[in-house]
Amino acid sequence: MRGIVRLADGSRLGFVAPDILQPHHMTRGLASAAILAGAVLLAAAMLVHTLSMPLRALAELADGVGSGRWVPVEEKGPREVRHLARAINAMQDRIRRLIADRTEALAAVSHDLRTPLARLRLRAGFLNDPEAQAAIESDVAEMEAMVGGVLAYLSGETDPETVRSVDLVSILTTLADDAADQGRDVAYEGVTHCLAKVRPLAMKRVFGNLIDNAVNYGGRARVGLSVVPDGLRIRVDDDGPGLPDAELTRVLTPFYRVEGSRSRSTGGLGLGLAIVNREVTREGGRFTLANRPEGGLRAEILLPRAPVQGPGKSPGSGKAQGVGRAGRSAIDR
Repeated sequence: MRGIVRLADGSRLGFVAPDILQPHHMTRGLASAAILAGAVLLAAAMLVHTLSMPLRALAELADGVGSGRWVPVEEKGPREVRHLARAINAMQDRIRRLIADRTEALAAVSHDLRTPLARLRLRAGFLNDPEAQAAIESDVAEMEAMVGGVLAYLSGETDPETVRSVDLVSILTTLADDAADQGRDVAYEGVTHCLAKVRPLAMKRVFGNLIDNAVNYGGRARVGLSVVPDGLRIRVDDDGPGLPDAELTRVLTPFYRVEGSRSRSTGGLGLGLAIVNREVTREGGRFTLANRPEGGLRAEILLPRAPVQGPGKSPGSGKAQGVGRAGRSAIDR
């Protein structure tokens, strides 16, 4: 680079600046710019992370509200986020108190109804009219079943039962054998041994509800368990009329029934499938209903994969064989 500078006295000064654009000068400039840009990006990332952490916590909390996970949100972050966290924590407290009051009230009423029902049953035994006695006892049995269903549904929300490893096949075959002993058409077909970490009593209630529904609506129940890549699949098939497609999800809501009657002979209060859906969800599984192409309804449960030992096939004709009687004493204990 060559240049001339005019001085104050009017003279001129020429200069030459050789090698001023050498690569090392440009490299130093680019390196400085890159370091500055990296520092700015790092500071921006830290700022965004700090601001987004409370928002992520709020999103996770919103997903868990109503599922039994009541976790207070830390009131930190910008002022608006802190204010939102305080509001959500207060909302959680109100919802928790509302659910607890409702559950305690309904459970207390349902529990207190058992005493007058027992007295009514006892007094019906002294009647001289057999027809009236049978009618009263039938009504009392229906009311007791309703009370039992409500208590079972309410108690599941705060069920303290712990998770442990159990043999699902033993539970299924025990229920199938008990139903077959009562003259009901129930059979099991599937693996002969399958361990899973679940709440045993809750799963026994789930399987029992599905078998009862299959027998009541379809005349018989075909129960199966298989091990699939994504978990353990339990299915209960019946030969009934099935359900309209619009009703396949609605029947999972509490107290909803397809038909308008409330007769015990056609399904009771409509809590069975609601209990099944809730308990399976609590186990981290998925419950679905689908109409079978050959007719009837299929209830299917997919539970998370658990260690399986000694899988095999059982004939599945008639009553469950082998493990059914052996597993009964373990489940009952």
